[in-house]
Amino acid sequence: MTTAAGTPVSGVRLSAFAAGIRYKNRDDLVLIEIAEGGQVAAVFTRNAFCAAPVIVAREHLAKGKIRFLLINSGNANAGTGDTGLRAARETCRLLAGMAGCAMSQVMPFSTGVIGADLPVDPFAQAVPSLISTLDEANWPKIARAIMTTDTVPKLVSRSVELSAGSVTVTGTAKGSGMICPDMATMLAYVATDAAVPQVVLQQMLENAVDPSFNAITVDGDTSTNDACVLMASGASGCAVDSIESEDGQALGSAVAEVCRELAEMIVRDGEGATKLVRIHVEHASTYEEARKVAYTVAHSPLVKTALFASDPNWGRILAAVGRAGIADLQIQQVQLWLGDVCIVSNGGRDPAYTEAAGKAVMQQSEIDIRIDLARGDGEATVLTCDFSFDYVKINAEYRS
Repeated sequence: MTTAAGTPVSGVRLSAFAAGIRYKNRDDLVLIEIAEGGQVAAVFTRNAFCAAPVIVAREHLAKGKIRFLLINSGNANAGTGDTGLRAARETCRLLAGMAGCAMSQVMPFSTGVIGADLPVDPFAQAVPSLISTLDEANWPKIARAIMTTDTVPKLVSRSVELSAGSVTVTGTAKGSGMICPDMATMLAYVATDAAVPQVVLQQMLENAVDPSFNAITVDGDTSTNDACVLMASGASGCAVDSIESEDGQALGSAVAEVCRELAEMIVRDGEGATKLVRIHVEHASTYEEARKVAYTVAHSPLVKTALFASDPNWGRILAAVGRAGIADLQIQQVQLWLGDVCIVSNGGRDPAYTEAAGKAVMQQSEIDIRIDLARGDGEATVLTCDFSFDYVKINAEYRS
């Protein structure tokens, strides 16, 4: 059941503070506390050039018993070498000393400009306030604090009935540009008050990420800092011990719904985006082949600019399908739809297609592109957006 966005999760407290790391007069540092005995699962960017906080967060997660997440916006602490690693570890050490936990029980996260050293002094000044203002009701506050080029905060909540009672799932995410799969600059934090073993929680998260955060793209750039975290506080007393159980399926579905909705919010808020676009490829030989074609279309600057212009230039879409690297593609069998308008059949322009019908679809704020490869049972859907003038402006001026 959908509940009000930002519904508190028992056993998870949050706070935000204006530390002045890069932004002035706005919250830019977040602390999330998980109740003792809670569990944490995470997935991270697959970019080989990953940021210092990603390296440290992975190390600490492997040791278990995570109690705190420490997140800053405005500075990615990426491309900073050993200096960045020292800074990430020092911020964990600072928090651990003041919160009374082990340094390895803190996971650091950063998002913002790449290549700038992360100042540690603001953390030392902010941590006491972060600890003293922890509150379960602060989801809206942290949703804003983690934003960079985002124009709106992203918050989603669900309530789930399990055999032992009701539990809550609430999540927030940030991301607007540099968004592409393999943990697309995107950060996401989802929490539940269910009691879930770490191995089950990790599987639940991985199942949720593939059709959500790993099925979106704004610009084809996989960030250095991506991370998605799933926390289970256990405060409700409702135990979920297996992903296959009825309760496991119900909770897993709710987590997946929260992730899907957050992922869609990211695409809607794509830098300069004016349109949400769903690209569905069907009858491919495999799921992987369908995803490959969908992403080739989604990453095409020519397709994305045509979408912005509301121009049904279907040749650009067909050209992207043709260069997706699909062996033995029978182009004469390919069919292409914009919404419910068939544009291409038998590998060429459909005889019944009119430019007016295509343009009417392209002028909508949400557009469905459907591609039938007539090769098998594989299918996949990818969410993307258009490229507008503002995308260039936002990214050209990002560091100014």
